[in-house]
Amino acid sequence: VQLQASGGGSVHTGGSLRLSCAASGRTLTRYSAGWFRQAQGKEREFVGAIRRSGSGGATYYADSVKGRFTISRDPAKNTMYLQMNSLKSEDTAIYYCCAAERHLAGLMTRAYDYNYWGQGTLVTVSS
Repeated sequence: VQLQASGGGSVHTGGSLRLSCAASGRTLTRYSAGWFRQAQGKEREFVGAIRRSGSGGATYYADSVKGRFTISRDPAKNTMYLQMNSLKSEDTAIYYCCAAERHLAGLMTRAYDYNYWGQGTLVTVSS
């Protein structure tokens, strides 16, 4: 599966953005998929993920974004979304979408759990 992330941009503190991750080649709902981000000078960190449809499609999030970010999918468009609300300056980063060939029963919060990655899209939050 090939992934392409888009939707990044600049926003003020408290604002919202919606990132998209368009998949091609295979049906995205067959995969567990997620979002990671990497701020300048920092390691890539888990943002949230959604289980494959065959495992219920549940979502889970890092504590830092819980209650503010929401992951969803549109099977008709073969696209995953990351809705980001109440943005903070510390949310500034390059955001990456990813998909996993294998399914783990536990939470898939490590970058190496995922096989496929899209290019990043930059989100900048300023006051």
